[in-house]
Amino acid sequence: MEVPAEKNDDDRGQQLEHNLDDEVLQEILGSGLDLRRYCKQVEGELLQAENNSIQDYIKESQNIASLHNQISTCDGILERMESILQGFQTHLSSINSEMMELQKRSTQMSQQLGNRQAVRATLSQFVDDITVSEDLINSIVDAPVTHEDFSTALKELGHKMSFVKEQSYRDSRSVLDVKEPLEHLRVKAVTKVRVFLLEQVFKLRKSMANFQVPQDNLLSKYKIFYEFLLANERSAAQEVCVEYVETMGKVYYSYFKAYISRLMKLQFDENPTKEDLMGVAENAAGRGLFHTRSNLKNRGAVFSLGTRGEVLAAGLKAPIIVPHAATKAEFKFPYETIFRSLQFALLENGCREFIFIKEFFIVQGNSALEMFNQVLGMTLGMLQKNLENYVADSYDAIGLMLCANICLKYKQICEERSIAALDQHWSVMQAAIWPRFEYVLKLHIQSVKQIDTAKFNRELRPHYITRRFAEFSAAIEFMNDAQPNEAVTRLVSQLSEEVECLLLRIAAAFPQRKEQLVFLINNLDLILSVHAEHAREAAGKDAAAREEPRREIIGFQEHLSQRSAEYVEEVLRPHFGACMQFVKEGEALTAKGQGDNLRQQETKCMDMAHKFSVCWRGALEKLSQEVLSSFPSLLTGSHLLQLTLSTLVTYHQRLYALLPPAAQATLANKHQLMVEIKKYKTTF
Repeated sequence: MEVPAEKNDDDRGQQLEHNLDDEVLQEILGSGLDLRRYCKQVEGELLQAENNSIQDYIKESQNIASLHNQISTCDGILERMESILQGFQTHLSSINSEMMELQKRSTQMSQQLGNRQAVRATLSQFVDDITVSEDLINSIVDAPVTHEDFSTALKELGHKMSFVKEQSYRDSRSVLDVKEPLEHLRVKAVTKVRVFLLEQVFKLRKSMANFQVPQDNLLSKYKIFYEFLLANERSAAQEVCVEYVETMGKVYYSYFKAYISRLMKLQFDENPTKEDLMGVAENAAGRGLFHTRSNLKNRGAVFSLGTRGEVLAAGLKAPIIVPHAATKAEFKFPYETIFRSLQFALLENGCREFIFIKEFFIVQGNSALEMFNQVLGMTLGMLQKNLENYVADSYDAIGLMLCANICLKYKQICEERSIAALDQHWSVMQAAIWPRFEYVLKLHIQSVKQIDTAKFNRELRPHYITRRFAEFSAAIEFMNDAQPNEAVTRLVSQLSEEVECLLLRIAAAFPQRKEQLVFLINNLDLILSVHAEHAREAAGKDAAAREEPRREIIGFQEHLSQRSAEYVEEVLRPHFGACMQFVKEGEALTAKGQGDNLRQQETKCMDMAHKFSVCWRGALEKLSQEVLSSFPSLLTGSHLLQLTLSTLVTYHQRLYALLPPAAQATLANKHQLMVEIKKYKTTF
């Protein structure tokens, strides 16, 4: 096929343009050389180079021939190596095929081995679980129940029974072979375990026996027996449970019945009655001609807490009273101590019993509470009845409140131990106590309200009813702080009001106002002193004790401050009455803007200054003797004396401010007055 001439011309043109772009050609054209001459020059140089190359090749012909021989030899060696390597490659290919085959076979064999081992393990475990061995039969039939082999065999039998039961649902034919032997073993094991557990329960019935030891053995060693009965023979388990409930119910009832009977013989022979109310006179007057009841040996305990409060502190968790030891030592106790011992014994036994029931009989929640009530129901009823009998005839308000607080404390202990079984019991006990306590407290209020003050001797010392009230109200306040009761707070407030009214009625019988004030101050100070002492004792025992005084105490403090200020005025009046009146009138005039008129009464002012200067030194000694002799409490007397002297200094300053300069010069020297007063203050 011929190429068109036009296309060849185009190609030549393009080639020419390309050659013209060459740098060397551009350089030659730029230098102006003749191309033909330059071409001949180049051809000559090429010819010379070619000739030189031929000469070099001729010179090296031997080496080239030797190199050719060496290359030929190497080609032969390489051909042999190639054939060897091709043989190796063929051999390796066959080995690779064999290894892949071996790997495949190994994987198959490993999978087969794993499957066989899984089947073997499952089948082996199945055979072990369903097979009844001769050792198992011998241990169940012949071994004693207390022997370790029997316990081990019982666990194994229980497991096999559960396994066979499970396999029967899957229609396993092998179950038919062992079902009958296992049933015989189950019956034998149930019989032996039932008899043994009933024997252990019967041991709890032995008199004078410590029933806690058999209980501990049941829980620590033989719990598995009841679990076996519960899983394989519920009727037998129920029989054991019923027998235990009946047995322990009687055991606890008889124990607490005997304990109550012995403890009640240790109670104080005399208890407070209606004649031992706060407003009843200390003597036997008005009790009737044929009244034979003797006074209480310790009447103060009716109104004072004293050591009785230890049952809420160190004595709360103290060991229970041992009756025969107390009888031998001829000890006697108030009811709250006996009550505490009874309730503490119930607390310890009840908590322990509840834990035993939950763990041994495997019950929880309401089921455990129901079973606990079945065991201790009669005992709780007896304890509640005992309290009701005491409460029905009790006039010991402090004892009643101590019992209520004991119930509260033990309820808190049960909550800390997470034992809810006795909560209802503590609530019932408190419900029995509070109405009677409120009733007795109302009787105290009524007795104070109905007091005939005409029968009392006119003594300035604190009245015995005041001391009763102070000790009684402090004791109630201390106990009520544990869990404030609004009804108690309200009744104590009523009692405080009645006592305050009584003090005012008694004070009104004194003819002189100064005597009335001394009587009121003595009694109010006694109330506050007793409360302060109880507050210090409570703070020493309890870091969380009440720091702020009650509203009633604040009222007594305000009342005492008012009466003290009034008493100071009364005791100063006989010695400085004219001066005091002058000061008050003068200050009244000054307040009206008429102070200059007062200063113009020079004679009167000089007279006041003279009177004060003459009598103040002798009055100090008389004031000291009078104030200190009026108050049995040295602390109260010294406080009032200092208050009196401070008031006297104040009157001196007020008088000095009212007097004109001439009278001020006549007035007793302030420095001398302060020195003398300071001596008295330092002394007391």
